[in-house]
Amino acid sequence: MEVYSNENEQVDAIKNFFAENGKALVVGVVLGIGALVGWRYWSSHQENNSRETSQAYESAMTTLKADKPETYAAAQRIAADEKNAYGAFAALELAQQFVDANQLDKAEKQLQLGLAAAPDDNLKSVINMRLARVQLQMKQPDAALKTLEGIKGEGWTAIVADLRGEILLSKGDKQGARAAWEAGVKSDASPALSEMMRMKMNNLSI
Repeated sequence: MEVYSNENEQVDAIKNFFAENGKALVVGVVLGIGALVGWRYWSSHQENNSRETSQAYESAMTTLKADKPETYAAAQRIAADEKNAYGAFAALELAQQFVDANQLDKAEKQLQLGLAAAPDDNLKSVINMRLARVQLQMKQPDAALKTLEGIKGEGWTAIVADLRGEILLSKGDKQGARAAWEAGVKSDASPALSEMMRMKMNNLSI
């Protein structure tokens, strides 16, 4: 660090520093202030968007539950446009409406949208499970088996095994179905689910 002999030298040094670096400092300060203002604006904008999305979702779900197909448009917009939990849940609700109406192709489309929007593995697993069930109903067993591979987490082991058994049985693979159900019984299945899988195994004519 340079040592100055008197106060005047210090003042001159400061003047020279600002003369040489003043523009850069001003730009830095302006950019810093701009970044702070920008961050605050972005945060406020995000908060407002989240609030608006939440309100739109609640309104769309209330309308959807009135069970009038002509009111599906708002929910469909959320499912298509919101790449977050709101979009995923809207897609799930729509899919259930289409399943109830036996419009399985539309249900599958909504579940695919929901899967793309889901922000975490747990929600993705829920959607994948429902998608696999729909694909089984659509007589697409291979697609359903592929979908099951996307379900993560130990808590899903028994439920996946049960559905895998159903899918394999639909393909005529009784041995595979039995193996799936046996694995399910040996996993973390609840007593009710274990008993159900045992009953399915007992009903197999092999």
